[in-house]
Amino acid sequence: MPTVPILMPQLGESIAEATVIRLGVAVGDSVKTDQEIIEVETNKAVMGVTTLCNGVVSEIRAVEGVSYSVGSLLGMLEVTEEEVARTGVDTTESLEAKKDQQPEDKSGDEEANLHFALDGDSYEEDPSIIPSVKGLPVPTGVMGAHYISPRMRARMNDMGLREADISAIAGTGAGGRVTVEDLERFLDYLDAWPSAAASPMRLAVADAMRRSWTRPLATVGLPVLLDEALNHRRLQNPKPGLTLYLLRAFALALKEQPMNAGYLIGEKVVHPRSFDIGVAVQVEDGVVVPTMREVDRKTLSELISDYDDLVDRARRRRLTENDSAGGIATVTNFGTFGLTSGTPIPLPNETLILGIGAGRKKPVWSDQVEAFVPATEAELILTFDHRVVDGGGAGMLLNRVAELLQQPQKL
Repeated sequence: MPTVPILMPQLGESIAEATVIRLGVAVGDSVKTDQEIIEVETNKAVMGVTTLCNGVVSEIRAVEGVSYSVGSLLGMLEVTEEEVARTGVDTTESLEAKKDQQPEDKSGDEEANLHFALDGDSYEEDPSIIPSVKGLPVPTGVMGAHYISPRMRARMNDMGLREADISAIAGTGAGGRVTVEDLERFLDYLDAWPSAAASPMRLAVADAMRRSWTRPLATVGLPVLLDEALNHRRLQNPKPGLTLYLLRAFALALKEQPMNAGYLIGEKVVHPRSFDIGVAVQVEDGVVVPTMREVDRKTLSELISDYDDLVDRARRRRLTENDSAGGIATVTNFGTFGLTSGTPIPLPNETLILGIGAGRKKPVWSDQVEAFVPATEAELILTFDHRVVDGGGAGMLLNRVAELLQQPQKL
């Protein structure tokens, strides 16, 4: 009987690999068209690999906990000739025939479409790949790396290492540069340290932060009174979270001052088409940032259900590719962890991130009663790309957000 390969699909534009976290079928199981049979984790969400047709699982090559590149062979289905005719699905035999007919010098488009064109790597005994981003636990208090020779760069590329990964190595080469021998000694030294494989989520966060830090980032802060927003919240049903108040105020302030939401590309500053803002959500071993759409156009009460649904799906790692795309800035409430201040880092594709710390009761001077009165105060923190936004612009934006939080009925 014909066989149909089960391949790692293209799960998103920027996704090149995924980790198998659960096998939902075993050899001998019958499956239906579009049945989810393997659960995989990308750097953004948990997704499913589905079948292309009816059949019987004849082989499972995927292993739980292992990462596979797009197009890798995960298993095989045994199907009938009638099913092939009904669905038009490519069988292993037809794909091999197509491969034999292709000229040796393939076009870039054919090579890139790994979901439909099997290459030699797809049928290797062990198609697993090493994650493209790695990190090392490193000791502190030693010299950093300097010039990297071509030989050293090639060795780092072979191992998937970045400059940040070797910054703790004391170089013995000329001018303090780190040599390949220094690297090998350092890795031997680390062999005795306890370690664990980094999750796809942790690797994704590490990669994003490294790319973000290539820009000149600056941070400003401003104390803000929360009593008006908290009093307004008590009267609402359902009650919006404080993060939602901040999200709405941030969107309105950016709409008034759109220059601050620009993104620098070469010699152009690209301005936002819509004010969609991400929300940082803590999940196991990392953070995901789903995007709230049209925050400037919807009122606070209109945003509640969308916000609750998005955050719930983010925590369950059930976000789609579109759920995390297109944000112009991010809001993060690190006050939920009891932190009063911090320096959040914007995503590589965003210029701004606005954070808020935990509220604390403090005596605040009141001109109305001419005395100090107890009030709830929190720190607003704005980190920005200094190439696009200056301190004055950041200060005006932050002050406007604080003003809007004092007028929650307008949100």
